[in-house]
Amino acid sequence: MLPEIGAAGQEKIRRAKVLLVGVGGLGSPIALYLTGAGIGTLGLVDDDVVDHSNLQRQVLYAEDELGLSKAEQARQRLERLNSEVHIQTYPYRLTAENADSLIAPYDLVIDGCDNFATRYLINDACVRLGKIYVYGSIRAFDGQVAVFNHPEHPVNYRTLYPDEEEMLSMPAPPKGVMGVTPGVVGCVEACEALKVITGFGEPLIGKLWTIDLRTMQSNIILL
Repeated sequence: MLPEIGAAGQEKIRRAKVLLVGVGGLGSPIALYLTGAGIGTLGLVDDDVVDHSNLQRQVLYAEDELGLSKAEQARQRLERLNSEVHIQTYPYRLTAENADSLIAPYDLVIDGCDNFATRYLINDACVRLGKIYVYGSIRAFDGQVAVFNHPEHPVNYRTLYPDEEEMLSMPAPPKGVMGVTPGVVGCVEACEALKVITGFGEPLIGKLWTIDLRTMQSNIILL
């Protein structure tokens, strides 16, 4: 019904193959909304299990799933939402050894992870393979999203954070996060993926979007 998308755009969504790395706080809304939109194939990479302390933000899961594989429980939940979407699970970590083989079959990669090391792995594999990388990260009440490695403007994660050694040596940020923060940021990531897939709107290509949920101040920074 949306003229910006139409039947042709819906067909592009149906044919799209998206790899989601991390099915936690960010990954939950990303997976739910892409599945609801009718994405053709959705790959889920996560080696973790459902934990009680995560449930205030990881809305794919329930208390009766504690201790079970996130990737597998997510698959079951998403298949109940839309049985036409092909869900492929990878219940293990993305590593330097498997990154290329995991990412190669997909059209684009979406960031649902929570650490710098995995983001550098995703970024470098996407650069090598010519894949678009939809980046997102959160901390407490703050979030940011960008579209990296797009043919129109091939800035990438290393453009934003060029010194990998410095980033990996930094103390880990506090784990505390308001539950809705990944919900807001994950929804923006899902929207950016749909914009890239269908061609509507102005994706965050060469731009970094930031938001502070304490004040609702939002900015777009040119990269």
